[in-house]
Amino acid sequence: MLIRRCPIGITGKTNAMSPKTSSFARGRDAEERAAEYLERLGYRIIGRNVRVGRLGEIDLVAYDGEVLVFIEVKARSSKRFGLPEDALTLRKQRRLLEVARAYLSLSGLEGIVCRFDVIALELGAQPPAIRLYRNAFGSEEAL
Repeated sequence: MLIRRCPIGITGKTNAMSPKTSSFARGRDAEERAAEYLERLGYRIIGRNVRVGRLGEIDLVAYDGEVLVFIEVKARSSKRFGLPEDALTLRKQRRLLEVARAYLSLSGLEGIVCRFDVIALELGAQPPAIRLYRNAFGSEEAL
């Protein structure tokens, strides 16, 4: 089956955190914060780091009521390179649409109403700032 959950954690031994490892840990922390935030809003998380073959990965998959929601989590530790949500390019949006279509097809959920939300986290702020963009791109319709 092509749908699988990506392992959380890093395998192998390292003496110090490399920039890539540090970035990986920050990303997982951001996704955990986003999931907790969404659960407080009533979302029901059904998948984390869902990889669909070689097409790509969806950060979070959840239900908001009866609507299936694919959630992209974007985080930045500073505003030096812009806001987190600015990193969601049109190319990335198209890729997420493609991954979501494959997810729906492989799950037998074609034709279900779904949407794409984006969570932006500014981790450098105290407390970290969290913004939710519901129906951020695409449309709330069947894929």
